[in-house]
Amino acid sequence: ASARVRMQDGSGKIKVNKREFEDYFTTESVRSYVMQPLALTGSEANFDFFVNVQGGGLIGQAGALRHGIARALEKNDESLRAVLKPAGMLTRDAREKERKKPGQPGARKRFQFSKR
Repeated sequence: ASARVRMQDGSGKIKVNKREFEDYFTTESVRSYVMQPLALTGSEANFDFFVNVQGGGLIGQAGALRHGIARALEKNDESLRAVLKPAGMLTRDAREKERKKPGQPGARKRFQFSKR
């Protein structure tokens, strides 16, 4: 998943794909995961975020949003890097789908082997 994050001074509102944050991410655990960079830096009520997120599933999108928020905060205030970097919030999750190989049905799966 990839997220494009726009940040501006505000009251702590987050809009994801033109929907309210609470409507888009309904699970409390996912919401708290996304809010980690804001909680860590103590800036929950200082900024508004407008986010376009696409691809992946809900958890992948939450991870992309968390990374985007952390990067936006760091870009706004360089001193926050010392807090966000050790928490692993500025590191991109580089995992991607492995490609399908020729002569096989998938990336790792093999066609059934017949001994005789």
